[in-house]
Amino acid sequence: MNKIVIVGGSRGIGKEIINQLVQDNMIINLSRNKPELTHTNLTHHNIDILSSDLPDLEDVSSVIYCPGSINLKPIGRISLDEFREDFEINVVGAIKVIQKYLPILKKSNHASILLFSTVATKLGMPYHSSVAASKSAIDGLVKTLGAELAPKIRVNAIAPTITKTDLASKLLRNEKVIENMIERHPLKKILMPEEVAKMAKFLISNDASSISGQIFNLDAGIVSFKL
Repeated sequence: MNKIVIVGGSRGIGKEIINQLVQDNMIINLSRNKPELTHTNLTHHNIDILSSDLPDLEDVSSVIYCPGSINLKPIGRISLDEFREDFEINVVGAIKVIQKYLPILKKSNHASILLFSTVATKLGMPYHSSVAASKSAIDGLVKTLGAELAPKIRVNAIAPTITKTDLASKLLRNEKVIENMIERHPLKKILMPEEVAKMAKFLISNDASSISGQIFNLDAGIVSFKL
């Protein structure tokens, strides 16, 4: 049974990833809040990813880093501190986790790291300067670490479009906004956390053993198509 570290598994996409994986894997969740789910295969460590010491673990085969931010403001109104905070949670936290668990990942025969980007790194959208800058750093990290850590550790990322989570609830604040958002996507839908979790499950599995250094758009067509 594989041991998988999930950072930020108490809410949103991270929560659904745990739901998808917990039956067949040992899950170690690191987050400030405890997941609602209880399971014999799930262990929770109550931490702040930026300020807390990370627990010492053994036999980890995959690390999935889920924390992120949606801080949408005009460039003239977003402060430097907000830029720094977004970069810390999206990028520095991920690096901290990777550095901590890299030695034990290298001991696994099928190790992988999965990060999260956004479609905003490829599709210019107003008010996304901070999140796009941070997640563009994640894209670069995936490429660099994928090369650096090959062949022992695979590194990939998922870049979702707007997903129906608590984090996005301020954007999806009413039915009219949701309808407009759906209409913007060529596939006439927005993402559900379950869809993202299924992609995550695939990317850390042996079925994806030939995939590394890739950023996968789960975009309902919004990046690739103009209809």
